[in-house]
Amino acid sequence: MRILLACDKFKGTLTAPEVHARLAPALTAAGHTVESVPIADGGDGTVEAAVSAGFTRHTAEVTGPLSTPVTAVWAESAGTAVIEMAQASGLALVTSASGSAPDAHTALTATSAGTGELIAAALDAGCTEIVLGVGGSATTDGGAGMLTALGVRLLDESGHPVPAGGVGLEHLARVDTADLHPRLREGSAHVILASDVENPLTGHQGAAAVYGPQKGAGPTEVERLDRALERFAARVPDGAHHAARTGAGAAGGMGFGAFAVLGAASVPGADYVLDLVGFGRALGTAEAVVTGEGRFDEQTLSGKGPGAVIAAARDAGLRVHVVCGSSEIPADQASGLGLAGIHTLTDLAALADCLADPAPVLERLAAELLAPALEAPAD
Repeated sequence: MRILLACDKFKGTLTAPEVHARLAPALTAAGHTVESVPIADGGDGTVEAAVSAGFTRHTAEVTGPLSTPVTAVWAESAGTAVIEMAQASGLALVTSASGSAPDAHTALTATSAGTGELIAAALDAGCTEIVLGVGGSATTDGGAGMLTALGVRLLDESGHPVPAGGVGLEHLARVDTADLHPRLREGSAHVILASDVENPLTGHQGAAAVYGPQKGAGPTEVERLDRALERFAARVPDGAHHAARTGAGAAGGMGFGAFAVLGAASVPGADYVLDLVGFGRALGTAEAVVTGEGRFDEQTLSGKGPGAVIAAARDAGLRVHVVCGSSEIPADQASGLGLAGIHTLTDLAALADCLADPAPVLERLAAELLAPALEAPAD
């Protein structure tokens, strides 16, 4: 049987290519032909997915979310750059830089400047299309740091640059785009925001209210950040329109900055990455599909990468198996979702072991659960 592997990362433990590397040998040994197409949804793992599809890997030292240097990876092919915000401005970088969990201070001051520096590096390398995958961000600055790294000046009443982070926007009086990177200002390059977030910039469904708490913001910080983002929107031409757009609240308001100042277009992250890595072509020759991620739940089926894979495979009339670290969806509900099976690491090992060293457990799962299930006759 021809099996298409199209898994996302197991967040915090294995990248998507590493997941595939653990699954494929047992399936090949069982007599199957395996094609591997690692996927992502625009967030963490998007650059790795692009590299696995043949993009060239590049590295750059940029400003991290706490204004200390970090080394970030981006990918390029034929003038298209794939940039993953988490590489430069991600929440995981706050923990590694500070040695502790995000807190009120980091929530207020985290900057997206490094993401802008990655965009500038890609533009300076001659790229004409910038695909900006957002997800896993540490910031709630409306993309202000990104914009300043691209030449935009955010000034207070005295004409001085405002401080970094969302808190700096409390002092914003004027947005000067005269020195925006010339490739963007002249229109010889464009930005595509790859995201599945639908939140607006502000309000009870906005960037600060919904995502601020996971970045260390308490109620006081959420209120301050929301007001600061409102102030930002009020000082950008047509800001109210852009602030209300679907996805403006993505990545702490990065969507707003990209829409309002960079003129970015928006695409569903999962769908874009699937196209990027050639999923449709691979699906056309498959007889069954295996997808998955670290945690399989209802959210997976609502726009995330594996959810898009499941929907496409079902439409093609193919059997779909899910592999995951753990699942909120009981195995006996699989058929009702159009799935041939849900196979979890916790079927074979304790949760602590799965988190500490999932690779050997994943190999066992492929040999003991997945390969036999693929041999079972279809219903």
